[in-house]
Amino acid sequence: MIPRRSRGRGGDYRPWRGIVEAVLERAYVGDWPARLWSAVPGACEVRRTELAFAVGERSPGIGRIAFASDLHLGPTTPRRLLEAAFDALAAAAPDVLLLGGDFVFLESTAAKMRDLGALLRRVPRARAFAVLGNHDLWSSHERLESALEGEGVRVLVNANVALGPGLSLVGVDDPWTGSPDVARAFDGVSPADAVVLLCHSPDALPAARAAIASRGAPALYLCGHTHGGQIAMPWGPLYVPGPVGRVHPSGLYDLDDLRLYVSRGVGTTELPIRTFAAPEIVVVDVC
Repeated sequence: MIPRRSRGRGGDYRPWRGIVEAVLERAYVGDWPARLWSAVPGACEVRRTELAFAVGERSPGIGRIAFASDLHLGPTTPRRLLEAAFDALAAAAPDVLLLGGDFVFLESTAAKMRDLGALLRRVPRARAFAVLGNHDLWSSHERLESALEGEGVRVLVNANVALGPGLSLVGVDDPWTGSPDVARAFDGVSPADAVVLLCHSPDALPAARAAIASRGAPALYLCGHTHGGQIAMPWGPLYVPGPVGRVHPSGLYDLDDLRLYVSRGVGTTELPIRTFAAPEIVVVDVC
């Protein structure tokens, strides 16, 4: 069996991962793990987490942001779960939709891109933005970027955009496998602006805190990647990837200089199973 190789610009794709994914690609033909897991009661239920982000008088034009991460279109994520997640996003009626990367597990095939487009069209919204995750950058990420942009979703790679007067969105490239450059991502953002920082993983937190420390304006860091451990016990996850993720595995963390929200995401990798780490979407009311 020939190990898989990274087909994108993502680094840190190690030989053991190539072997594991080659095995899974053959073993999971027909997406039977996702279909099997979808039959488990409650497996396709998606929780809605609500947050408030206080920016004061800075941005009167933005009311609601909806955020989802780690869709992982592929053989371990049930289609019914993905549809439930996007229906929950649509029900939130967001002004802005943010997507936190890891759209796929294994390859970004044309069929997956058609499915992604159909899911995105379930959510009426004014604007949408995304960053890419490690699994995206190991796949044919250019095909994924094209599919997103074809549905009106702007992909941010160490770049920023104004969401409204006094509110900026800063998108940082994946810290695990990409080329994160927080300083470049903040280039041109007014020091007085409140900031929503969008990154796939919490592991850009040290650099983000350094960039935000001197600003004195509210900041919210939205990310995923950890899956909340994916397979967890009532007292916590068994394993979480990344040094920051192990300290902040999921949920809201009020730090001195910013608020960090680590989403459990929607889909799964390697195994279709989640325990004590329910899928979620996040709704942020800007006030």
